[in-house]
Amino acid sequence: MSRVLSRQAICRVLHIAAASVSLFVACGAARAGDVSVAVAANFNGAVRELATLFEQRTGHRAQISVGSTGKLYAQIKHGAPFEVLLAADDETPAKLVAESAAVGESRFTYAIGRLVLWSVSPDVVDDQGAVLKTGSFRHLALANPRLAPYGAAAVQAMQALGVHERLTPRVVQAESISQAFQYVVSGNAELGFVALSQVMQHGRLASGSGWTVPESLHKPLRQDAVLLNAGRGKPAALAWLEWLKNDEAAAIIRAHGYSLPPR
Repeated sequence: MSRVLSRQAICRVLHIAAASVSLFVACGAARAGDVSVAVAANFNGAVRELATLFEQRTGHRAQISVGSTGKLYAQIKHGAPFEVLLAADDETPAKLVAESAAVGESRFTYAIGRLVLWSVSPDVVDDQGAVLKTGSFRHLALANPRLAPYGAAAVQAMQALGVHERLTPRVVQAESISQAFQYVVSGNAELGFVALSQVMQHGRLASGSGWTVPESLHKPLRQDAVLLNAGRGKPAALAWLEWLKNDEAAAIIRAHGYSLPPR
């Protein structure tokens, strides 16, 4: 009899344990969720790394959509169900807040970018950017300044240097900073204005030649994040924004060539 009771007891324990595991898994699934994040093209490399670690740390998943800030803005205004925007400027998130399309108190600067004049060839771009004045090239790539803040910064830098009008006929205009980078990589342009994050590895240029454009030549590339209306009250969206502010995320952002504002 005792042996039978023992088996019955074991069965009861196993049943309770199985139920507990099922409840735990169900609760975990209820807590975890997806967040739809619209991301400026210059931040593509960093956001992929951040998204992977975000899922490991929180259980939530970030679904990433990359594009120029201007195009992402247009998509948001036309009803795209993005829950968070990581822009390449601070003006677009502020505009969305003013238009009641985003939550004002959620906005913050998640990164400060740097513009670089870059070529895949090691002897094309000098460390002072003098190549822009000598004009020893046929094509110069840059992102559409109406859609991409990095493209606007490139135009501002050329204007400050007094070379914009002369170089305009040589410009190969890209839709985004990612496409501008591809134009240079593919050889469609000998050099181009790209994001430092696209060409930096371990604190230095990964290849080619480049000149980091002084910040005094263009408006600061302050990149703001904001919670969009579709993300209101969504745990995964709120968790993503908080994740971007922690030390682990900050280390990844810096490693990709960005600086951060004082906390």
